[in-house]
Amino acid sequence: MTIKDHFSITFNLAFPVVLSQLGQVLVGVADSMMVGRLGAVPLAAASLGNSIFFVILMFGMGVSMGITPLVSIADGKGKHKRIGHLFQHGLWINIATAVLLTAVIVGLSQGLHFLDQPEEVVDLTIPYLFIITSSLLPFMIFQSFKQLAEGVSQTKQAMYVTVICNLVNVFLNWVLIYGNLGAPAMGLNGAGLATLISRVMMPVMMGFYVMKSARYSVFDLKLGIGKLRLLLLDKILKIGIPTGFQYIFEVSAFSAAAIMMGWIGVNALAAHQIAINLASVSYMMVSGLSTAGMIRVSNQIGRGDFKTMREAGMVVFGMTLVFMSITGLIFILMRSYLPTLYIDNEEVVALSASLLIIAGMFQLSDGIQVAGLGVLRGLEDVKFPTLITLVAYWVIGLPLGYFLAFQLDMAEKGIWYGLLLGLSVTAVVLFYRFYKLSNRMISANKPVVSV
Repeated sequence: MTIKDHFSITFNLAFPVVLSQLGQVLVGVADSMMVGRLGAVPLAAASLGNSIFFVILMFGMGVSMGITPLVSIADGKGKHKRIGHLFQHGLWINIATAVLLTAVIVGLSQGLHFLDQPEEVVDLTIPYLFIITSSLLPFMIFQSFKQLAEGVSQTKQAMYVTVICNLVNVFLNWVLIYGNLGAPAMGLNGAGLATLISRVMMPVMMGFYVMKSARYSVFDLKLGIGKLRLLLLDKILKIGIPTGFQYIFEVSAFSAAAIMMGWIGVNALAAHQIAINLASVSYMMVSGLSTAGMIRVSNQIGRGDFKTMREAGMVVFGMTLVFMSITGLIFILMRSYLPTLYIDNEEVVALSASLLIIAGMFQLSDGIQVAGLGVLRGLEDVKFPTLITLVAYWVIGLPLGYFLAFQLDMAEKGIWYGLLLGLSVTAVVLFYRFYKLSNRMISANKPVVSV
């Protein structure tokens, strides 16, 4: 198989996933842009609420991804009955995860007043956080159907659902935030309610497609709990839970950065929200490439073709470098314009522009580490990458950011320079990890990593 063939297959898989993953973060982007018109305090409240919620959401998303590589390997081997069992077990894992994570957010919300954030920001954050937290259960059910579809290399359907529901979210934002079409002007809470409604629609639409499609009838999908097996639950969780922690260690580092920004002031927190919102767009887009890499790598393992598996993974790294180079240039060259899409406060715009320069610098590192996590997940290698993300962000990145910001008086820039280093360390280590393991598999002609 040529590089061109790899590129074509990966692109066709990745493009719908990119749009689907992008849709998840665009809900927060749309909320932030439209809430920003209300002022710096509501925008800062959205930043604080989304920082907490997004960490938990990404953990749930990571847990749900335990389904995909196992489905993809089974698909490569033609084991249709096993795919049905994996879906059933994954669905119940995701439902239980949603209930648990909802309880976690409710508990965390009680401590917001102790984070030394501006009181007016906290007062707006708590009700907004409760509303968007209600969307966790429907989101995790949607993820069950989405990860099943991606595991059998059907990536377009989730894209269609996500795009439609995001358009609904934007329309409902316009209605509920500002009080259009005779609705009450709910402000920030209106944005939360719009998010909840759009996320309830997602599992209904995706579930209807999967359960009615002839493509999935061969898998004998069941929703009951009578035949759940601990061995299969354990297999999914051994991939899903470390993957969830990979997301948590990175995303929570940026959430911790948001808390440190709050110590500097409301404008710094609002600027951080704008910059991280924009950076999260490219992050989620490249995570689509990462997912495509995971699918391709795991599917080739199922087929026993380890040389093609390695080539597929390396092509994903190459595509990631090209894409993130472009986004990095966009952030740097348009740093003064992009923040104006969110807010017209001159000080916040100027602070955001300075952070976007750093965001442009860490695009390559961010992209490579996301791609690395994906292709290694395709190898079922999750424990070591999880440890690396913990060390890079929480042992290196955040402490350095705190030191630069508050000891060397670099303020908001210091926090982001620390994050830049954490991303760079992760990128280098994960790329080398895949290079080493894939070569070992080719030499042994068998999988050599087990979760």
